[in-house]
Amino acid sequence: MAADWWSIEVLNAPGTPAAGWRDAYAPALVESAVTNRALAWEWHGFSWGVVFELRFATEEHWQAWHARPGTRAALDAVPDPVAGLLVHRGRGGASAAYVPRRPRRSPGAEALELPVQPAMDHAAMT
Repeated sequence: MAADWWSIEVLNAPGTPAAGWRDAYAPALVESAVTNRALAWEWHGFSWGVVFELRFATEEHWQAWHARPGTRAALDAVPDPVAGLLVHRGRGGASAAYVPRRPRRSPGAEALELPVQPAMDHAAMT
């Protein structure tokens, strides 16, 4: 059984933090998730909003929970319903540790190494 994580990311709206949405809807969302076969769940708060991560055993269990009227009503009530809701498979927000990338070479001509001129033997030239 390969259980998958799903993420619901709710972004702040101007003057309306997503934390208020979480406070209003978290109990109902968690209760319905648990009663509809969620294996695990986590809430994460960020400066830009909140993330609700859920783990279901199958995609069908996720889809059944996501289609429930209570879940749909909570998602319709996010602070910015046009651009403030992201729903996707996998963990969301800042779930992975930040590791800066190493600088890469430029793809332009300056990335090519210059050919090395063989050293001239001045003694052989005289």
